[in-house]
Amino acid sequence: MFKILTYAYSQNIYSSRKIETACRRDINFMWLLAGQKAPDHSTIARFRTGFLADACENLFYQMVCRLEASGELSKETVFIDGTKLEACANKYTFVWKKSVGKWEAKMYERIQEAVCLLNQDYICGFHVGEESRTRDLQEICRFLEERCRLDGMILVHGRGKRKSRNQRYLELFRRFLERQTIYDWHTASFQGRNNYCKTDPDATFMHMKDDHMRNAQLKPGYNVQIAVDSEYIVAAGIFQDRNDVWTLVPFLKHMEANLGFRYPSVTADSGYESEEAYEYLKNQGQIPYIKPQTYEKWKKRSFRKDISKRENMVYDEKEDTYTCHAGKTLREVFKKKQKSKSGYQSEVTVYECEDCGGCPYKEKCTRAKGNKRLYLSKNFLKKRQESYENIISEKGIQYRTNRSIQVEGAFGVLKNDYEFQRFLLRGKTKVKLEFLLLCLGYNLNKLHAKIQNSRTGSHLFEVKTA
Repeated sequence: MFKILTYAYSQNIYSSRKIETACRRDINFMWLLAGQKAPDHSTIARFRTGFLADACENLFYQMVCRLEASGELSKETVFIDGTKLEACANKYTFVWKKSVGKWEAKMYERIQEAVCLLNQDYICGFHVGEESRTRDLQEICRFLEERCRLDGMILVHGRGKRKSRNQRYLELFRRFLERQTIYDWHTASFQGRNNYCKTDPDATFMHMKDDHMRNAQLKPGYNVQIAVDSEYIVAAGIFQDRNDVWTLVPFLKHMEANLGFRYPSVTADSGYESEEAYEYLKNQGQIPYIKPQTYEKWKKRSFRKDISKRENMVYDEKEDTYTCHAGKTLREVFKKKQKSKSGYQSEVTVYECEDCGGCPYKEKCTRAKGNKRLYLSKNFLKKRQESYENIISEKGIQYRTNRSIQVEGAFGVLKNDYEFQRFLLRGKTKVKLEFLLLCLGYNLNKLHAKIQNSRTGSHLFEVKTA
């Protein structure tokens, strides 16, 4: 069954019903069945999501290890890139964190008013706290239910029936408790995100890579990361973050744990640049070939003429000062700690100009009402410069060229040639299973193509010189 699924994904067949049809009609699938009866679509789907879910990742990395043992991997550098693929979820089922927080706060105000009235009428001391709303509401509901039971009261419903004070309070706090339970469910489903999808709670609403319109609709999807070596996909990961910068470190850790070895260098585009990533690669002894986010801007004449940029100021390393276009000095004022989303702490140095009053260049230099300030992380700037020198070296140019060919080419094949632009399964675990099957099929086709073209053992493309 695993052979059938792997071959089906290599032939752009993803639906269990279409795989069933192929098993009955395609001679290649019949050969793989080896005389066995063709499985029906429910059997295929049950095997894929039930039995294969826990084993697929291990099987994928077994294949990668076989490629390594046969000399197909260079183990010199790994090319990393990501894309966004649409989830199997409805487009208009989004839940926003700010909206939930707003309505929950309004309900909390109403709860406080109701609790005050309850305490006055029953002469009790109930309190609903910020952190224990559900527990406190449950306690109030139990108290009111007990009062109804002791009074021998029968709850009435419908027109013409007069409800007692106990029943009115009980129904009110039951509604509060029901809504609070829904809000708690929403909060748990966010998992650190600002939104999630009702039909697939693991999916995050984000702009897809193919949405070029400025006001393009947000769609539920996943951030898919792959690592490529010698044109083979050697690692794959599914993330809920819309930004690639938070995926690099966990992706590298997961890849190293499964591969059993560490690449001496990592090649990635500017979307992965961060001080945390540089620091992690340094601690692991890996050389970064990461393009700085300002790399393309540095080439533009408009950037070089912009007097507000730090790069266009004169820096005195001995005095640790910057000199602006007007010849005034920017000195260090103070330092502050800054914590990122992942918990990484960096030190930011703040420089301030001695006096911007009456400066004829102030409008072009800063929008601040007072003196101009620069907020810099010296550690980040140092590591960015090292990475920049790496990518402009002869080896760095070859790596950057191959990154565009190999990893971006892999996504081009998967999304366009294989026509895989939307997942069929729901949930992060099943989505990862589906993508790993796709990567298995891709590696299978790549190995076959290399054998047919006598290219086995080739790792990097040479840079063409004019």
